[in-house]
Amino acid sequence: MKKRILSALIMIIVFIPLLLLGGAFFSIFMTLISLGAIYELIKIREHKKKFPLFIKVLTYLWLILSNILIYNQTIFSYTIDYRLTSFMIFIFVLPILFKEQNLDYDINDALYLLGSLLFINVSFSLVLVIRNYDLNYLIYLLLITVITDTFAFITGKYIGKRKLAPNISPNKTVEGLVGGILMGTFVATTFYYVAINSNISLVILIFLTLFLSLVGELGDLVFSSIKRTYNVKDFSNLIPGHGGILDRFDSLIFVVLAFIIVMGAI
Repeated sequence: MKKRILSALIMIIVFIPLLLLGGAFFSIFMTLISLGAIYELIKIREHKKKFPLFIKVLTYLWLILSNILIYNQTIFSYTIDYRLTSFMIFIFVLPILFKEQNLDYDINDALYLLGSLLFINVSFSLVLVIRNYDLNYLIYLLLITVITDTFAFITGKYIGKRKLAPNISPNKTVEGLVGGILMGTFVATTFYYVAINSNISLVILIFLTLFLSLVGELGDLVFSSIKRTYNVKDFSNLIPGHGGILDRFDSLIFVVLAFIIVMGAI
């Protein structure tokens, strides 16, 4: 527990100044985070088979390039450069032709990398775009995920009895889910109403925040299911007491994706 708390404090000390600074500093930070996330998805797949080194290097380079292209973007639209995308598809798919030359790489590997890259790129670039658009919006989403996760853990630990999804995440409980969502909704709704828009219908705001909080918890379960598929406890041991990047950002990834869908309503 001490290791977990110390790691959390270090993350807060590093993250908050970069979040407030924004601009190139936050962009570089989010690029590093997204690189760590795609690295973890690659490594967890490599528990079953290794990817060719040049494929992995090109994956990282493409992610860096895509982040550079949008680091100042403030518009919620995902613009596709068809030339860059077509080149990426060629790079990932054509190597399956060399399987006979002892290159253990097939179409399943290519589609896994393409899907992982799109998933991570869209998710973490959205965090960057939301920060560029309005800092308070990102704080609102962070409050949803952090408060929900924290109180889900506390509530589940002390009063949790009924298992939520024992085959996916044995430690999660129904009581923890309810406690986390209620507290996350309360804190984040209060912040939004005070700091962003006090003219919004409070009923709509509460329901939308509750929805985002629930989606965050579902995202946590999705990533737990991925770990269960590959029979690992954590995506990595990068953050002592917490696991890896995806162990910490799993809820936020799904919250930002859902937020873009419902943003027009708030």
